[in-house]
Amino acid sequence: MTAAPIAGGDPASAAAPGGGPRTARRLTTRGAVHGILWVQVVLALLLVSGDALRVLPGLLSPSAAPPVSDPVSPGDQTRRFRPGDLPERRPGLPFAVPDAMPSRLDFQADGATLRLTGEIAPGDGARFATHLEGLSVPPERIAFLSPGGSVMDAIEIGRAIREAGLPTAMEDGAICFSACPYMLAGGVERQVHRGAQVGVHQHYFGENVALPAFIAIDDVQRGQAEVMAHLDAMGVSPLLMRPAMSTPPDEIYVLVPEELSDFALATELVPPDE
Repeated sequence: MTAAPIAGGDPASAAAPGGGPRTARRLTTRGAVHGILWVQVVLALLLVSGDALRVLPGLLSPSAAPPVSDPVSPGDQTRRFRPGDLPERRPGLPFAVPDAMPSRLDFQADGATLRLTGEIAPGDGARFATHLEGLSVPPERIAFLSPGGSVMDAIEIGRAIREAGLPTAMEDGAICFSACPYMLAGGVERQVHRGAQVGVHQHYFGENVALPAFIAIDDVQRGQAEVMAHLDAMGVSPLLMRPAMSTPPDEIYVLVPEELSDFALATELVPPDE
């Protein structure tokens, strides 16, 4: 006699000739696991390439802000941000705009000025210290053309500049975004041309975006505390972090001259005709 099926039972969990329903369930589960693994592989590749932190926010919610080339005015200071963007080429600039933004800082002497150009890569703090120590004649000032990068290396460079007793400068047409202002802050004097752009936004401090939330938050808090301590030690107002922390990473908050003075990031503002 064949037993009747149990009422309310799951037909898919019953054995079938050839393993039909159970095989279908195993295949479905296996497909889901494979899908998750492929997503993890893609994320891992992005993380290894160093592009995940930049690519993912823009893909999920692209910024609607105007391009960074658009002039800013008080209350209209948020612009789209891409680390590879170069400043506008125009006649009369005191430096040559490169064809592409270097992926790590390039140290170039231009008369009495040592110019730091490019993204700030991990290890650039140590490279800068070695370069500065190896110069037979120290520069009279440090100038920047950088979209930012490694926050801790920027802080390290800023401290080295302060220890060397050197002034910093932003020249007409140059940009200093993201972590770059922490290098600028290191100058014993900080001259900013009104034709330059200095901007801040949120930072990533962790090495891996796949960390649990409580670890990631702790990482950010410790990083922000170190940035604020650096600014305070350099004589720059830690309140600079207020617009920084409210501006997402794919945008930049460009400081107007009054803010540069109020935050003490600039000790001197140079008029456009100088």
